[in-house]
Amino acid sequence: MLVVAAALGLAFSQTVLAAPATLAGNPLATASTLPFHYPQFDKIKDEHFIPAFNEGMRQQLKEVDAIANNKAAPSFDNTIVAMEKSGALLTRVQTIFGNLQGANTNDKLDAIDSEMSPKLAAHADAIYLNAKLYARVKSLYDKRTALKLDAESEHLLERYHTDFVRAGANLSAADKEKLKAINGTIAKLQTTFTQNVLKETNASGLLVDTREELAGMSQAAIDAAAAAAKAKGQDGKFLVAVVNTSGQPPLAELTNRAVREKLMALSLARGSHGGEFDNREVVLKIAKARAEKATLLGYENFAAYSLEDQTAHDTASVNKLLSELAKPAVNNAKKEAADLQAVVDADKGGFKIDASDWAFYTDKVRAQRFAFDENQLKPYFELNNVLTNGVFYAANKLYGLSFKERKDLPVYNPDVRVFDVFDADGKQLAIFIADMYARSNKQGGAWMNEYISQSSLLGTHSVVANHLNIPKPPAGEPTLLTYDEVKTAFHEFGHALHGMFSNVKYPRFSGTSVPRDFVEYPSQVNEMWAVWPEVLSNYAKHYKTGEPMPKELLDKVLASKKFNQGFLTTEYLSASLLDQRWHQLTPAQIPTDVLAFEAQSLKDMGVDFAPVPPRYRTTYFSHSFSGGYSAGYYAYLWSEKLDADTVEWFKENGGLQRKNGDWFRAKLLSRGGTDDAMNLFRNFRGRDPVIEPLLERRGLNGK
Repeated sequence: MLVVAAALGLAFSQTVLAAPATLAGNPLATASTLPFHYPQFDKIKDEHFIPAFNEGMRQQLKEVDAIANNKAAPSFDNTIVAMEKSGALLTRVQTIFGNLQGANTNDKLDAIDSEMSPKLAAHADAIYLNAKLYARVKSLYDKRTALKLDAESEHLLERYHTDFVRAGANLSAADKEKLKAINGTIAKLQTTFTQNVLKETNASGLLVDTREELAGMSQAAIDAAAAAAKAKGQDGKFLVAVVNTSGQPPLAELTNRAVREKLMALSLARGSHGGEFDNREVVLKIAKARAEKATLLGYENFAAYSLEDQTAHDTASVNKLLSELAKPAVNNAKKEAADLQAVVDADKGGFKIDASDWAFYTDKVRAQRFAFDENQLKPYFELNNVLTNGVFYAANKLYGLSFKERKDLPVYNPDVRVFDVFDADGKQLAIFIADMYARSNKQGGAWMNEYISQSSLLGTHSVVANHLNIPKPPAGEPTLLTYDEVKTAFHEFGHALHGMFSNVKYPRFSGTSVPRDFVEYPSQVNEMWAVWPEVLSNYAKHYKTGEPMPKELLDKVLASKKFNQGFLTTEYLSASLLDQRWHQLTPAQIPTDVLAFEAQSLKDMGVDFAPVPPRYRTTYFSHSFSGGYSAGYYAYLWSEKLDADTVEWFKENGGLQRKNGDWFRAKLLSRGGTDDAMNLFRNFRGRDPVIEPLLERRGLNGK
């Protein structure tokens, strides 16, 4: 997953300027003097943010006012480039704050987020709804062919014009005021939703009385549960933490069905069972406000508004893709359920398989069919080996990158690691931050973000971070990953490569500044190297003995890649379809009962298969209701179509070779958002994508 913590959609300078008097002693006041403007985490305190936010907004509005009221005729340099260079302070504080608020939050940061989000929305409106500023942009846009700009500059002008129009620049004065109010409401509600999800997750752990109830879990995991309970004042008991998805990792291990049922029920009920963190009313208000915004801007619904600016372009295209896959996915899931039920019946279980049983019995079927289970893999997937001898090794072989860990730069948590990244020519390319462990003050899931984006205009290089949520073992114990966690590490580093390889002039186009349904594509491609034989043999070594993973075990892993794809595809499609249903509503169609609407939607779409709940239910669906992927959760599948086709290209051309990496980098990874996303794909692949590799990968082609 990608998280973009950038202000307004504009790009901003990192130029080192004197600190304003109002920010004397504030480390956010000027760009960091550390290498590549790496943040001064050791000096930044919570109380520094609000004054820096306020001064940053004041400065940028002053800069924008000067551009809008410039007496000189509009030119590309005095309007578009000037906007690209504006807002240095605001982008610095907003980027650092946004990243820390996701990775290392606290009550003070949450309160700041609640206070600042509507102010920042109003600030964005003050820029994009500035009539004089838009008039300058439009005058340049109308005569763009006569300006004889280079391709990247012309595309930048077109993007600015589009951004202004989509922000409401063509609305009447009265409608602009309505839009400002709606934007402020949405910003507040999204912040509330996000904070409720995190707080509910932290409050929703499963508390049990005895060690025996957790039979099946490793002793290290049970010890961690004991420590978690003690930290909550429940000494002698055991607290199983909850992650953000519907499915919970311990469900694959717990032998006590009653405990599994409690954990699953607890997970599915988050945000919808009353109490201070209930998100049902928040969801309804967000859905209505977004629908009203879309209507005001002239769109049928919010999904239509959102998708217009994506490679999918319209709701019909997305609905077609999702509906085409729904039936075969559910059919596959039902076949898989029958296989699981056969194991239950053979064990004389006396119950019908449900969501709490799926992971547990899937491991049993996998063991029968492929003669291995996930626990056999974990000793070969030690975190440091995966990162340095897997993720970094693949990047070295494919792109010539090298990595050197450094301990001298400050970090916001002792577990965070920092690496200098060097290009094939030996020059430093970027700084990479690895934040791998789960914490109670860290949002769920996995994501990438940037603290500094590359831009030749500003002379900046990438400072990029990857965040995972791997449970931290007790002191002295190794960090052993699941196969899914290994894939996630490769996936998020694919985002990091997209940022680090950026070679663009304008910060507006840097790195991952591409459509949401394209941004997951390069990261998904990078997953292929996790099981590429040369890469896997370099990192998949037993953490005790150093022995490589036996070939027969690897062969079983590869043979099982299509296993359980019915479940995985169905849970993802269910969430994607829910996301579209919520955002294809008009203001008059907003329901009154969130759970009833969800249930009816799943039924209408043919994915109401109880043993496979949506990957995210509505009330904890942060992708959709926190703003990042609203009406856009389909993007992972859309990107996977491109990814699967690209994986075939790598295989056809010899796989892990520098010539292939250099081509992918030159034609796509380095280009950021400087061209239409699908043009970038065509320039790389030589044609439009085809869907057959995706169907083959997910076992949906009937074979």
